[in-house]
Amino acid sequence: MVADEPVGEGKLAEVLERPRAEVAAALRELAAEYTAQGRGFELRLVAGGWRFYSRASRAEVVERFVLDGQQARLTQAALETLAVVAYRQPVSRSRVSAVRGVNCDGVMRTLVQRGLVEETGSEPETGAILYRTTNYFLERMGLRGLEELPELAPFLPEVDDVEAESLEGTVIADAVAAASAREVQ
Repeated sequence: MVADEPVGEGKLAEVLERPRAEVAAALRELAAEYTAQGRGFELRLVAGGWRFYSRASRAEVVERFVLDGQQARLTQAALETLAVVAYRQPVSRSRVSAVRGVNCDGVMRTLVQRGLVEETGSEPETGAILYRTTNYFLERMGLRGLEELPELAPFLPEVDDVEAESLEGTVIADAVAAASAREVQ
C-alpha cells in the first residue's frame, strides 16, 4: 500500500524473509481472492512488479475523490506522440514528427517530464537522441510489457479506403494543377 511503484516478488520476499516462490504464490492467491470478493481494489502484476489498483468499476468515484474536479489528461497531440513512441521505439523525435506530420519537440518534452518517455541512446548514423517508453508508462497503461500493446491492424483503415483517398487526392491535385495552368496562359 505504501509503494509508489510496482514491487517485484524478489524484493517482497527479501523484506518478508520468505522464499520467493512462496511470496509469488501468495500474491497470486491474494489477487484472485480480491477479484472473487469483488473488492474495490485489485492486486495486479504490472511492469515487473505487484501493485494495488482501484478496481475499474470504482474508477469514477476514486477519480472524483483524487482529482476533485481537476483533470490532468494528456492532449490529443501527446497521446498520438506517445503512441508513435510506444509502437516504434526506440525512435528519434524527427521520426515521430515525420510519422505525425507535425513538430513534436514540445510534446516530447512534456512526455519526458511526466515520466512516460525517456532517452535511451542515440542513432549511430545521425547522433539523434532515441526515446522509449518507461516502466511508469507500462504501469499507467496496466501492462506487464510492450508485448501487451494492442495490435494496430484493427484500427487502421482498409487498404481500399486508403487507395480511394489517395486517388481522390490525386484527382484534386490534378484539377488544381490544370486550373493553375489555365490562369498562367
